[in-house]
Amino acid sequence: MKKWWMAVAMMLLSSAAMAGMTPDQLVKKTADDVIDVIKTDKDIQAGNQQKIFALAEEKILPNFDFEKVSRLVLGKNWTNATPEQKTAFQAEFKTLLLRTYATALSKYKNQAIEYKPFRMEAGAEAATVKTAIQQPGGDPIGVDYTLSKKGDDWKVFDIVIEGVSLVTNYRSQFAQEIRQNGLDSLTKKLSDKNKAATGK
Repeated sequence: MKKWWMAVAMMLLSSAAMAGMTPDQLVKKTADDVIDVIKTDKDIQAGNQQKIFALAEEKILPNFDFEKVSRLVLGKNWTNATPEQKTAFQAEFKTLLLRTYATALSKYKNQAIEYKPFRMEAGAEAATVKTAIQQPGGDPIGVDYTLSKKGDDWKVFDIVIEGVSLVTNYRSQFAQEIRQNGLDSLTKKLSDKNKAATGK
């Protein structure tokens, strides 16, 4: 269940007009933009997978620092990996996340978002934006976005849902496979899952 909410939180980030925005402005604007698309696109509401994947790829993925996410998820294994291994892993990990976001997009049902007061020191290079997703008939889901400065833009590199970090979650999932069979084996397993899910 937490994994699904993590995907819901991630889908609320798009790429429109982000330059120069503060982290809280970025999170709020992108959430509004993506929700507007979902509410007005009947194909997406009907579950059109092609359009759902396209929306996720266009609006969500550009706002993540995938190199940083990959580095944090793999830990010391990232440092020891060859450039080819890093490229192969990032490609499959990105596809895995894209599939997760697309699934979340297809299940979105008008949940409202509450934005907590935001504070950041002048010149800070990292920030956390705290929100809560309100769901009818249920308790709010706490969602914290962790961002860092990359050039002039802010990029997300971790999301914490009800205390569960995306980075920590995937790191624990991947660590055992790497320990037993190596990074190439993990990348192949991700590739096999991606191919099975997309029928390719």
